[in-house]
Amino acid sequence: MKNDKLLISILKDQVVPALGCTEPTAVAYATAIAKETLEEQVESLDIYVDRNVLKNGKEVGIPGTSEKGNVVAAALALIVGKSEYKLEVLKEVTNESLDKALELIDKNMITLSLKKDVSGLYIEIVAKGKNNTSRVVIKKTHLNVVLVEKNGECISKKEEKEETAKPSLRDRIREFTIGDMKEFVDTVGFSDIEFINEGIVMNKRVGEEDLKYNLGIGLGNMLKGDKQDLETYAKAITSAASEARMTGHPLPVMSSAGSGNHGLVAILPIAIMGEGQKIEKEKIVRAVALSHLVTVYIKTYTGALSPVCGCGVAAGVGAAAGLTYMWGGSLKQIEGAIKNMSAGITGMICDGAKIGCSYKLSISVTAALDAAKMAMKNIFIPCNDGILDKSAEKTIQNLGRVSNEGMSNTDDVILDVMMKVCS
Repeated sequence: MKNDKLLISILKDQVVPALGCTEPTAVAYATAIAKETLEEQVESLDIYVDRNVLKNGKEVGIPGTSEKGNVVAAALALIVGKSEYKLEVLKEVTNESLDKALELIDKNMITLSLKKDVSGLYIEIVAKGKNNTSRVVIKKTHLNVVLVEKNGECISKKEEKEETAKPSLRDRIREFTIGDMKEFVDTVGFSDIEFINEGIVMNKRVGEEDLKYNLGIGLGNMLKGDKQDLETYAKAITSAASEARMTGHPLPVMSSAGSGNHGLVAILPIAIMGEGQKIEKEKIVRAVALSHLVTVYIKTYTGALSPVCGCGVAAGVGAAAGLTYMWGGSLKQIEGAIKNMSAGITGMICDGAKIGCSYKLSISVTAALDAAKMAMKNIFIPCNDGILDKSAEKTIQNLGRVSNEGMSNTDDVILDVMMKVCS
């Protein structure tokens, strides 16, 4: 089909390895850039973030440590962070570097503040040394650096006009329909999307690590139990992989649309079901590619970070579409699975990245499997049922409206509650 290259580029841009939760990782990435720009010892660091980055970084583990939070991520970036590693910026963390990072925190040289007058993902780092000051700003997506300054002079900048006039690579997925995406995964040369298999291998490894060593609270192993059926294992390994990530296990996962947990949901249920049912590898990879595309498509409407749980309303919907495709479903059935899933899981809130996300991932996988099986039996929740519309695309747009317009105050309330509980 036309524009194969564009969809391949979107996949390569949005399906990348990530070490740890992507919000504190993005804070670490921005900090690494600020440190490298300063070119001298950092004496103080001020971090300003939007409510979602604050929310998602509060209780999530930092890879290779037993510590949590955005401040720890930034401190580690000052010691060992390298911006060239992007979402794996903290991959060189050691016990020694952690000790040094904690010393910086004990000296109160790092501050973290909520930036109230911004919308969407926002991270601003101001680093000061003896002679210089640097400033880095990230907006909209985790690696989208829009400003780098040194001593008030612009080193690099993305103009606001430039951003609004020209849609980002990710946002260009809106040029396609679900039918276009199905045609793409049907016809694209396998060598062009074979890299998708790397995510299957990577994410299975993380889930298997948790099931073997019980790295989290034990949810994955509880779900697995003594049962040998595929659906149970698909839920268990997805949940287990999230447990490992959320506790800071130092293994990367393949992300989807800017989130490691999204990547787990978008990939693992399809891979486990496909491999267990002896479906050929190429078909599984094509199904996972569709899952990623649908996930990215939804995130352009709900936002990179939102009040709703993207593991359910984005990656879960993507997984339902991918499962239906892998099982030989028609376009009507794939679109039906998307709407079935949207009818059931819309409204699951995001109350930050933390160990409890592993249970939400289990719920998302369960719902995705149900939605896909319903569609394969031509059971479709009817349009005009709640937020459902005639087309899958319009249903997704409605989901975006609910998330952005309908829940505009939800994040403030969630964050306020989070700051008060267990205090």
